[in-house]
Amino acid sequence: MRRSFLNCNQDMGKFSLYNIPLRGLSEGKHEFRYDLDKSFFALIDDGTAEVKKGDLKVAVSLKKTSAAFELNFNITGSVQIPCDRCLDDVSMDVDTKNKLIVKFGKEYSEESDEIVIIPEDDGEINIAWFLYEFIVLSLPAKKAHPAGTCNKAMSSRLNKHRARSSEDEDDQDEDSDDASIDDSSYSDPRWDSLKDISVDDD
Repeated sequence: MRRSFLNCNQDMGKFSLYNIPLRGLSEGKHEFRYDLDKSFFALIDDGTAEVKKGDLKVAVSLKKTSAAFELNFNITGSVQIPCDRCLDDVSMDVDTKNKLIVKFGKEYSEESDEIVIIPEDDGEINIAWFLYEFIVLSLPAKKAHPAGTCNKAMSSRLNKHRARSSEDEDDQDEDSDDASIDDSSYSDPRWDSLKDISVDDD
């Protein structure tokens, strides 16, 4: 998560709504809640963001001890992302739980996927990019409408494109086969003499 963690700390004003002040918290449990809608994803979108729309509820349970801060995230709702088959938006449910341990140190660093060090002088953590990554990682590998519900016009165009691509691959395979046939006709005289050796089983 290093890239995301640094991103949200380089533009703290942009994501200020998602700052959690740690230094001033008393020991014990604390609760934070957020609503993530299109405005959140608009802030996150850097031109490469996979998810651009959504409607989610976030509950953050934070436990402060003398040594660290333990954050447990519960994110539920749905997002809209392009369908793998027709590219129209498809709604995907999100229901994920994640954990983050935050410790104070001299500079930003990570000890593991779940443990983050932040400068004690800053005294706060911004969770915007963490929330986004938790959402993306919860999504299935295949993102598509139920069978038969895709945009038919777009699906038809994509299928035609795939058919043309398959024909090109078949042509390449035929060329490869011809080459392999030519190679098989080659005879190495160093091995020809071995063909006449008779090997009897004991």
